[in-house]
Amino acid sequence: MTKMNSPREAVLTPVRTKEDILFEDSLRPKTFDEFVGQKTVKTNLKIFIQAAKKRGEQLDHVLLYGPPGLGKTSLAYLIAKEMGVGIKPTSGPVIERTGDLSAILSNLQHKEILFIDEIHRLPPSVEEILYSAMEDFSLDIMIGQGPSARTHKLQLKKFTLIGATTRAGRITPPLRGRFGIIHRLDYYSEEELKKIIKRSSSILHISIDEKGAQQIAERSRGTPRVANRLLRRVRDYAEVKGEGRITLKEAKEALDMMEVDSVGLDDVDRKILLTIIENFNGGPVGINTLSASIDEEKDTIESIYEPFLMRIGFLERTLRGRKVTQKAYEHLGFKSSPSLQKKLF
Repeated sequence: MTKMNSPREAVLTPVRTKEDILFEDSLRPKTFDEFVGQKTVKTNLKIFIQAAKKRGEQLDHVLLYGPPGLGKTSLAYLIAKEMGVGIKPTSGPVIERTGDLSAILSNLQHKEILFIDEIHRLPPSVEEILYSAMEDFSLDIMIGQGPSARTHKLQLKKFTLIGATTRAGRITPPLRGRFGIIHRLDYYSEEELKKIIKRSSSILHISIDEKGAQQIAERSRGTPRVANRLLRRVRDYAEVKGEGRITLKEAKEALDMMEVDSVGLDDVDRKILLTIIENFNGGPVGINTLSASIDEEKDTIESIYEPFLMRIGFLERTLRGRKVTQKAYEHLGFKSSPSLQKKLF
């Protein structure tokens, strides 16, 4: 059974919600110049796209990976627009049978893009079909049954596969080796997030000042999706409790009310850190033990919470398990870690 997040937790999770889907299409950048951040990725993609167009060829297959909410889907749509071709989006969990993928591949037009989100979740039998499709643009179809069965090779139109994943380590080497372009998307700086917030405010007709935008950016966990979600929630607060304009005062009050602290920690982040500190003497503790202790799925901790906590220097991943840092102790109001106390006394 899938666990449901509380409303407060849902605000900070970078996983896409139904509300995000309604807003993201309107906020999605229309050109690479409008896409804020990921400078190296954008520069490389623009060159590869120009080269493919100059040769009159389809773009090589692209793999985009990194934490959720950083713009992998937006980049896929931008690539399609820059190439001047259509894009057919789907996701790994949706494609359950080999016939499903075969039908999608056989209907692709020349140079068209197939975008598979969460590509690491493709069933092994389905993934194997991609090998020949990506390499030779062909499908091996089995005709008949038993001793009389024979294989027929169906030729496909040349296409580009764009795969997106939050768990690059789960992509098998045979599949990964067939991508010619591989890029990792990283977290955004506060300045980049502020630009995104101001751009989104303009599109959504939200009045916001510099300090209000800065306050939201500081608590957005380096993630544009979270920044846009917080912007909408702070707007609601400003319309009800203020005069409709988001200033530093409205932003701080709204974010404090949602229990989003000064560095963007939410309930689950604090629960992870405090559990390690109070139950396991600061760590190290194994991921399975931690998962059971906080009643949160292991994959959720590893893909959503850990990357952010490690990025801000609050958590270390060691061979023996997860360990809370001195920086986290200080942020949570502890004087020092148990290991430091042992050294002092």
